Amino acid sequence: MQSTVPTAEVNESVSDAEARVADGVAGKCVKVMVIDDSKTIRRTAETLLKKEGFEVITATDGFEALSMIADHQPNLILLDIMMPRLDGYQTCALIKHHRVFRHTPVIMLSSKDGLFDRARGRVVGSDNYITKPFTREELLTVIEQHIDSTD
Repeated sequence: MQSTVPTAEVNESVSDAEARVADGVAGKCVKVMVIDDSKTIRRTAETLLKKEGFEVITATDGFEALSMIADHQPNLILLDIMMPRLDGYQTCALIKHHRVFRHTPVIMLSSKDGLFDRARGRVVGSDNYITKPFTREELLTVIEQHIDSTD
């Protein structure tokens, strides 16, 4: 005799899975650090992410970010490439070489969409790359792809 699962139970399971995904992203108070010298980009990302339930920490450059990372321990980092003093590549390399933060996902942000920039980001350890200006959907999709790796 073949057993079947009632449709209501299947639908409930799908809803439960969706709820667990939502809890895993927003319910756990996931911390995202946004490092960008552009006030507009920082504010845009911060506003979008806070609306989705993320805790957001911002920094204006790599030096400021490095001093804040140990205190705030973000679950994911959005990092601009072109910044004064310490660029995104250097900042990413320093983050990824630290034993505590080497598994923290780093998403590079750039106004350039070149293959060389993406490759250089990978060499220093970035986990993904978003071209600016980004949409809400692009930002959330990339974050959700990497948020499970922070557990």
